[in-house]
Amino acid sequence: MSKSLRFIPALGAVLFALVGLSACGGGIPGDSVAQVGGTPITKAAFKHWMSVASVSSTNGSPGKQPAPEPPAYTACIAHLKELGAAELAAKSVKSVPTAAALKEQCVRMYKSLSQEVLGFLISSQWVIGEASSLGVKATDAEVKKEFVKIRTKQFPKTAEFEKFLQSSGQTVSDLLLRVKLNLLSQKLQQKIIKDQGKVKPTQAEMQKYYNEHKLLYGTPEKRSVEIILTKTEAAAKSAKKEVQSGKSFAGVAKRVSIDPTSKATGGKLPEVMKGQEDAALDKAMFSAKLNVLSGPVKTPFGYYIFEVLASTPASQKSLAQAEASIGISMTSARQQAAMSKFVKTFKTTWIGKTDCRTGYVVADCKQYKVKKVGSGATPTTP
Repeated sequence: MSKSLRFIPALGAVLFALVGLSACGGGIPGDSVAQVGGTPITKAAFKHWMSVASVSSTNGSPGKQPAPEPPAYTACIAHLKELGAAELAAKSVKSVPTAAALKEQCVRMYKSLSQEVLGFLISSQWVIGEASSLGVKATDAEVKKEFVKIRTKQFPKTAEFEKFLQSSGQTVSDLLLRVKLNLLSQKLQQKIIKDQGKVKPTQAEMQKYYNEHKLLYGTPEKRSVEIILTKTEAAAKSAKKEVQSGKSFAGVAKRVSIDPTSKATGGKLPEVMKGQEDAALDKAMFSAKLNVLSGPVKTPFGYYIFEVLASTPASQKSLAQAEASIGISMTSARQQAAMSKFVKTFKTTWIGKTDCRTGYVVADCKQYKVKKVGSGATPTTP
């Protein structure tokens, strides 16, 4: 919740649909747009959140945008016409769109907002149903505590909070229920992660993981070198002779090297890891003796001369030394896999329990179909 809180269609965002509802069997009740696992989503709930979504969609435009209501869209058209007239008076537009054009705009708005609202309300019921089936609860005391914490942080003054309620079209009950659903979503995730954390990998599993990820638990050999890169072999040999004659490596590097990175530091590369450089240069560097001027070495970038100043040998942790880190990595991987599996199963299960009335079918409904048209696919609703 924030001062800029808007209607956002997301799992775990609203519980308004549950108010005053009870489970029932049979088909979709006449006063409902959908039914999830026997619990109806009423037309009143749909209308309420269409209003909230419509207000949010104005993005700061003057006046509250009334929710577009088919088939006439009377209030929506009148509001858009009023805005157009104001823009015309302010000379920000040349003419007000026709009634037909305004109605078309309202139709598009209705389709977009209704998709969001229905997805929003349906996914909310999914979370409630899943939490109930897994014995996950959020008490009234927990909800109130979290709500007060959020409200106090985002709206220190009561007047600010009241203004937010008026501007968003939401009620305190809406927000309390919204907080409850967010808590349930968090607890569901925590339960899945916690259950996976109880499973300890066997020694054989850890050995297999260690063998497959051995590089993660070791450090390759490192060498501190100084280099000079030239375009031609002749230039590299000339630079080498200068250094051999007693001139400083740094001075020659700054004057003739074409490698911008090392040139600025007098040719020095403090930590070069084995396998980091071009293959030919890497092989020459890591086979060369310390403090011996070597090269030229031909590479795709030009010709190098170099000298190895220091070497740090490679290191490798044993399985015993890496066990704690491996355990954490394996647990994290299991938790991620479990969450992915849960989300996939969760969605499939609850779509199968979601019946939607004609005209209110969205992707989360059992009745949703995708009709193939040519090489593409077009969603259709019965």
